[in-house]
Amino acid sequence: MQIRKWFQNLDYTLIGVVCVLCVFGILCIASALHFNQGAEASEVYKQIFFFLFGLGLMVAAANVDYEYFSQFYIPIYIVNLLLLLAVLLIGSNAGGATRWIAIGPITIQPSEFAKIMMIFFMAKVMSMHMDQMNRLSYVLKLCVIMVIPILLVQKQPALSASLVLVAIFCILLFVAGIEYTWIRNVCIVVLPLIIFICWDVSRENPLITDKIFQTHQFNRILSFVDPSADPTLYYQTEQSINAIGSGQLMGKGLFQGTLNQLSYLPEPHNDFIFSVIGEEFGFLGCIFTLGLLLFVVFRCIVIALSTRDTFSQLVAVGIAGMFAFQTFVNAGVATGIMPNTGMSLPFVSYGGSSMWTNMIALGLILNIRKKETRSLFEGGLL
Repeated sequence: MQIRKWFQNLDYTLIGVVCVLCVFGILCIASALHFNQGAEASEVYKQIFFFLFGLGLMVAAANVDYEYFSQFYIPIYIVNLLLLLAVLLIGSNAGGATRWIAIGPITIQPSEFAKIMMIFFMAKVMSMHMDQMNRLSYVLKLCVIMVIPILLVQKQPALSASLVLVAIFCILLFVAGIEYTWIRNVCIVVLPLIIFICWDVSRENPLITDKIFQTHQFNRILSFVDPSADPTLYYQTEQSINAIGSGQLMGKGLFQGTLNQLSYLPEPHNDFIFSVIGEEFGFLGCIFTLGLLLFVVFRCIVIALSTRDTFSQLVAVGIAGMFAFQTFVNAGVATGIMPNTGMSLPFVSYGGSSMWTNMIALGLILNIRKKETRSLFEGGLL
């Protein structure tokens, strides 16, 4: 009887949309890795395993008593810091970055799990002190707490993950009820700072930006601000734009993308998976992918609005913000409207840690909806 009720309260539409995204992503990854040309297929099989194991994590997250575990928010924060520190001490290095910890045959990326752990932690802290959200001392305290894991992530370096953490923090502050004067004051400081960074990066002899940012980060900003400064730095973005443009309306077909199949696309199975979609499935394929992701975000927001519990609402909004921000940045990088940051596309890009983090987040959303469905006698959710 209890199992039947659990199945009745599941959001099958949301689960179905995510499964379609994951399967579609596996097909695109197979094309990006030249599965059709007889290339090594181990990574394709790994992604299938990541997806199936992720479904198990989703089911687990949808069944745990997350409100009970919320009382351990401080140990969760400490575990998060310890994992990020472990990366710096015993992490595996690849491509000039140390972001992974090898556990037997599996390699995990703690900066990915840090996203969901910080959503959980911050949602709990803010929900307990809603009356203090506009006190300067409390906001500064929250900033200090948040900056510590961000700095540890940036030390790896993992700019994309640190940006996601910043975005999640800002979204949670906004939903928790921070006054608009705070937003105005932050914009007054941040917007001129962004303009200064763009101006200083483009100078022949930068004043401070070359000392603040690491070389590869500085080069990525430079290639965005002034592509003509060094064409080799803009190569990734240029090839991505060419691939998406060449797909036109309908695309060239699966395994038929010229730039993709001839290996002109950089990191096509991960950071630039959107370029593969654009070339092989065209404008319609891009709209299809973004539409499904938009539905996932919208569904999370609807569930957040329907809950009467502040903690659950903040968790749901934080997850929605995480999905939305990653989608925007990944598509933005692929189309050249944002600097290259190495952001994965939720549920579509290759990666075990990314897939598992997203699936755990989805499980929490299902858990929140299931809880609210049982308590709302006036009807189900939208």
